[in-house]
Amino acid sequence: MAAKKPTKAEIAKRVREAGIRAAAEAEERRRKAVPRPMAPELGGPKGPEPTRFGDWEKGGITSDF
Repeated sequence: MAAKKPTKAEIAKRVREAGIRAAAEAEERRRKAVPRPMAPELGGPKGPEPTRFGDWEKGGITSDF
């Protein structure tokens, strides 16, 4: 005998339940995750972050990007 084809409402319910489970699993992984420290920048500009102020100064010349 052929299996009964699920209705759109049944499919929507299963998808919704799977989404709730996936969100809970992702939240659990985020909660357990240990933040890794960022590596120091090598050879970067001295002083304030240039992208924060919207320009870049190199050798006395400032350019917007």
